[in-house]
Amino acid sequence: MSMDTGRIVKVSGPLVVADGMKNVNLFDVVRVSEHRLIGEVIEMHGDRASIQVYEETAGLGPGEPVESTGFPLSVELGPGLIGNIYDGIQRPLTKIRDMIGSNIARGIEISAVDRDKKWYFKPTVKPGARVIPGDIIGVVQETMVVEHRIMVPRGIEGIVEGISEGAYTVEQPVARIRKDDGDVAEITMLQKWPVRRERPYREKLPPETPLVTGQRVIDTLFPLAKGGVAAVPGPFGSGKTVVQHQLAKWADAEIVVYIGCGERGNEMTDVLLEFPGLKDPRTGESLMNRTVLIANTSDMPVAAREASIYTGITIAEYFRDMGYNVALMADSTSRWAEALREMSGRLEEMPGEEGYPAYLASRLAQFYERAGRVICLGTDGRGGSITAIGAVSPPGGDFSEPVTQATLRIIKVFWGLDANLAYRRHFPAINWLTSYSLYLDKLNKWMEQNISRDWSALRADVMRLLQEEAELEEIVRLVGMDALSPGERLVLEAARSIREDYLHQNAFHEIDTYTSMKKQFEMLKLIMAFYYKGKKALEKGVNADELFNMPVRERIGRAKYVYEADVDGVFPEIEAELDRQINSLLPEEVRLDA
Repeated sequence: MSMDTGRIVKVSGPLVVADGMKNVNLFDVVRVSEHRLIGEVIEMHGDRASIQVYEETAGLGPGEPVESTGFPLSVELGPGLIGNIYDGIQRPLTKIRDMIGSNIARGIEISAVDRDKKWYFKPTVKPGARVIPGDIIGVVQETMVVEHRIMVPRGIEGIVEGISEGAYTVEQPVARIRKDDGDVAEITMLQKWPVRRERPYREKLPPETPLVTGQRVIDTLFPLAKGGVAAVPGPFGSGKTVVQHQLAKWADAEIVVYIGCGERGNEMTDVLLEFPGLKDPRTGESLMNRTVLIANTSDMPVAAREASIYTGITIAEYFRDMGYNVALMADSTSRWAEALREMSGRLEEMPGEEGYPAYLASRLAQFYERAGRVICLGTDGRGGSITAIGAVSPPGGDFSEPVTQATLRIIKVFWGLDANLAYRRHFPAINWLTSYSLYLDKLNKWMEQNISRDWSALRADVMRLLQEEAELEEIVRLVGMDALSPGERLVLEAARSIREDYLHQNAFHEIDTYTSMKKQFEMLKLIMAFYYKGKKALEKGVNADELFNMPVRERIGRAKYVYEADVDGVFPEIEAELDRQINSLLPEEVRLDA
């Protein structure tokens, strides 16, 4: 038996304990039994290793061999990632299906990045140029929309001795660099990176520009910054997956990494079937041309959920380092937390709240902290960002449970989904009274400079009306609508218009599915014009029922279906119509200024 081969002494579900593992390090990858199952060392006591196995352990028994690879769990990075579908430990599912059918055989070993496919490499530096880690030395057109940038690996700095254009596989050298110590390093298009180690960058920047999603309730009320972190908690059926699909499709990011972490098999199947069919609104091509999918369903071994989260964030960091804005969707972090709870129980650790491990919050924080807006390594000073959006599935929609609470302490944007809104068919079912964004102050400056100086004031008025509506509804439930003054009834009418005509958005309508920031502002201005002008009209004695039944309100409600190109023409016309109809209700001498 070699120094780094041990024997199994205990099997407890996904946890395997082996002794004789003297030379093994924490987080090393091992091959378990004759089946060569993939596992990762998560705890060491002397020469006894506790191993988290990422495949089904049924049938394993004491005495079987465990062999160390000597390397930590790593992902392969290079051309061929985009458009691929991986499982939690970066095995390409499409390739496995083509080889052996729909079931993944245990211990199967397939390269994550195709070794045989040739990619056309175009150099961007000339021989004699000095390069440092992170410098881009050439590009490959990976898909019609993504240019894959080949970077100098970590630890290599020196003069480019040779570099040539042509078709290469990922393992063939594309450049030679004479390092400062005199050695020559051959650069290939393939890199490996340990998933638990954050990829380095030069500087982290504050998040100051919004990630425009085209979803009105998000962009207007609870905006997310590029490089920010958000959580979407909600009970079953409240629309978490639809929100994440919309963000993947429309968010202002060049690359999408979607991690299906322990979601139900049928939900993940929907994603796998829908994403290739989704048209990318920017290019007209399939959305898969800028997406990496990690499919790790709930019936796969629980330990692989943790690997899928780390695999996804490492791939996202790799594309960030090229200078791209990456949107990372994790659906859902609750399933990962459940896997941590199960492994913790099998390791017989002291349980924390509701049986979750005491380190739950720090593990979640380690994941979310890898998001951010950065200046990448390299001499060109390019910037990139990762925006992380994690879905949380609290049992029974209870936001006080540990995973939601631990997540809330880390993230800056909370989009709380509400089952009552979902039952009323109000989608996205983001509750405007419980959700929040801590990026508002920084993003309001951007909005005022790029959209309108009135943006912050308008948004504040909208939030005030929605708050007032919630208070007035309590009164209406107790004593009825007749107890309200005309001004209070106007608040209810304006808030209803905000809810139904603005915050409600149809993801399956070709126009309503996406709204630009300019159109969002114009729509809001129109709804609030009804409120401001209506208030003045009521003060001048107009009958409230006549005001609420004006025909123009139908046009205000349907403004969401106006094409983006027609906004400048149609919206001022609707506002002029609003002025005419309000004035027709007033005596001539007290008419509002048009």
